[in-house]
Amino acid sequence: MIAVIQRVSSAKVVVDNQTISEIEKGMVVLVGIAQEDNMSDIEWLSKKIIGLRIFADDENKMNENLETCQGEILLISQFTLLASTKKGNRPSFVNAAKPEIAKQLYETLGVTLGKALSKNIKMGIFGADMKVSLTNDGPVTILLDSKNQQ
Repeated sequence: MIAVIQRVSSAKVVVDNQTISEIEKGMVVLVGIAQEDNMSDIEWLSKKIIGLRIFADDENKMNENLETCQGEILLISQFTLLASTKKGNRPSFVNAAKPEIAKQLYETLGVTLGKALSKNIKMGIFGADMKVSLTNDGPVTILLDSKNQQ
């Protein structure tokens, strides 16, 4: 699993001109699910996301995580994170999980994050044409890869 985490002051997802999900202070997590991903990837990624200390404390140092700053998560599935551009100019998505498997893992990731934070996670609609708007805070953008565990 690959995740792009962006610290935001607000974000929302619109599908068919209707707002589906919206958050204030927190993280937008774009997640790409690979063919070989499984529950251990979800567990590692969830723990890492929840523990990331990317929010400012009283001394304006990045020292707080989602729990301590009472932040929210907006989780978005984005298979294009698994793009390979080795050959030519058209991206290949052969490394991405099949939609039925990816959807199940995406939903499980949302539930796992929600349990860890003891709050509901806001999510996009899997497979939908979404308009995601956000206000980056910082900006702070972190890349996570469960296979390399970094």
